[in-house]
Amino acid sequence: MQVEQVVDTLKAELPTLFEKDISYGIYTKGVYFQDPVNKFQGKINYRIIFWTLRFHGQLFFSEIYFDLHDVNQTALDTIVANWTVRGILRVPWKAGIFFNGYSTYKLDENNLIYQHIDTWDRQPGEILKQFLGKS
Repeated sequence: MQVEQVVDTLKAELPTLFEKDISYGIYTKGVYFQDPVNKFQGKINYRIIFWTLRFHGQLFFSEIYFDLHDVNQTALDTIVANWTVRGILRVPWKAGIFFNGYSTYKLDENNLIYQHIDTWDRQPGEILKQFLGKS
């Protein structure tokens, strides 16, 4: 697989990750994932986290978006995607959520993603506090 194919797949699929499933052909069987609240290994678990994002996104939010700003190869074995998550919670006061982050993807010798690390611009507790106030 070519790195350009991986970048193009991420560009095409990440903006709709709350709406439909992604394809998993660009990831290794043992892909490692980490964000500020989760850490696991394996493509099965990776599939579960994306299913969970879609499920909870539809269940708890009247609107939820993954705004992809850019995806770039920053080194021979590294791709970085910059993004924003924003949405409106299904509560009477219509609390909003908004946070920025970036995903760092590491590629193996076959240009498959073996590691995906998400970094957020604030702590998970700060994000949860957004649910308590009015948007």
